[in-house]
Amino acid sequence: MLMYVVRRLLQAIPVFLGTTFLIYFMVFSMPGNPVLALFGDKTPSPAVLEAVTAQYNLDKPFMVQYFLYLKNLFTGDLGVTFSGREVSDILARAFPITLKLVLMAVVIELILAVVLGLISGLRKGGIVDNANLITALVLSSVPPFVALFVAQYFIGIKLGWSPVTVGANSTWGAMLLPAIVIALTIYVIGMRLMRGSVIEAQSAEYVRTAAAKGLSRRRIIPVHIARNSLIPVLTNTAASFGALIAGTTVTEGIFNIPGIGKVLFDAIRLQENATVVSFVTILTLMYVTMNILVDLLYAVLDPRIRYV
Repeated sequence: MLMYVVRRLLQAIPVFLGTTFLIYFMVFSMPGNPVLALFGDKTPSPAVLEAVTAQYNLDKPFMVQYFLYLKNLFTGDLGVTFSGREVSDILARAFPITLKLVLMAVVIELILAVVLGLISGLRKGGIVDNANLITALVLSSVPPFVALFVAQYFIGIKLGWSPVTVGANSTWGAMLLPAIVIALTIYVIGMRLMRGSVIEAQSAEYVRTAAAKGLSRRRIIPVHIARNSLIPVLTNTAASFGALIAGTTVTEGIFNIPGIGKVLFDAIRLQENATVVSFVTILTLMYVTMNILVDLLYAVLDPRIRYV
């Protein structure tokens, strides 16, 4: 198991370096001069322009800039924005808000997937099962940004049941509507995994043995069917957690949530290269970490995949 953990950690290193290099190259290749954009309509003097360019190492070759960035990154320095703010401070303010939104969405998604998947699996081919599958098919066919706009318009504007935008009021209640919409767009995979596992478990030998011993269905369903069917749902949820953290840009932009996604979107618009690269690097680290944890969870549940 230790060798498997070490191997997975070593495999993550080239993924991290390749991702940061690609992002840095893309930001470096963006058209326009970010220093000139900093001054807006004003034209700085050549001396000021040269000083600011040198201050952010923008006068150095690409590879030199990249290695300087990596050097600062490994010492915990994420850099500063053109306005002089520490990127680490911006990240410290935005990350808890995004984490709150994602946690709410994951909890709602998990409840929907487990409950609806269990009901569908126990009543395979019935009216409830068919209605559940059709609903899941419709929801999975709707692009998330469309669902977010529709929910914002009808529930937020027309019915007034929820704030239209979140803004600085990033409370649990204010972020409930976007969290529900996110959960509705991602619960389908978990629900289908739960349904399939429940159907398979009902014909398993250990369930038939439990029934032969005289255990009631109320006892068999939670203890022998539901519990064993949770494994693929939990691993799927854990795998989607990292993707949700990295994919909140659209949600936070539509609902004006001041989390990582919105800060990243604004940074791209303003060509804040240091913020863009640092945020994407942190998101990459989180995504890689979550994938490693999921792989380790798989290895714990099924020792055959440790490849040792």
